[in-house]
Amino acid sequence: MENFAQRVRQLRKTQTQMAAVFEISARQYQNYEGGGHYPDVPGLMKMADYFGVTTDYLLGRSDQRS
Repeated sequence: MENFAQRVRQLRKTQTQMAAVFEISARQYQNYEGGGHYPDVPGLMKMADYFGVTTDYLLGRSDQRS
């Protein structure tokens, strides 16, 4: 799902800051943005809550942010 990677890149500040917020390594976060890996369900929910968007928005299933 390239939409996930694109949307995370658009919403973030810096990769390092986001990795710290989500308590993951910077490399793990870079993998999310590169489209090679995806967070587990709790991680996806944490990202959606942090960015103030729905999980469906992050996954590209909806264009509605909330």
